[in-house]
Amino acid sequence: MRAAERRRRSGFTLVEAIAALGFLAIVIPVAVEGLQIASRAGTVAMRKSEAARVADHLLGEMVATGQWRQSGGGTLREGSNEYRWKVESKAWEKDALKLVTLQVVYTVQNREYDVRVSTLLDAYQQ
Repeated sequence: MRAAERRRRSGFTLVEAIAALGFLAIVIPVAVEGLQIASRAGTVAMRKSEAARVADHLLGEMVATGQWRQSGGGTLREGSNEYRWKVESKAWEKDALKLVTLQVVYTVQNREYDVRVSTLLDAYQQ
């Protein structure tokens, strides 16, 4: 009789198996969503770093050539990534300075993000 009792107690009941499947049906989608969010966060961070480097390079070039005086924009390809940029300058509240801001926009998983880099320049500098 002891062998029969052990066999009966060693398996899972139908209710236990259904409860385990129900638990997995809840946990797996949550885990997959967490992985997608982590992946998007990593991609956004990497692209943000690239966009900041692009913005810094473009702003430095515009300051050196004097192109910062004309507001405008464009598109720049860096590898397989595309960045839209625009530059604008406006008067600074104090002194005779101009605040020059360059905005770089990039897309990750159909969502737009942006990076802005600014500097102050002498408005009368040639």
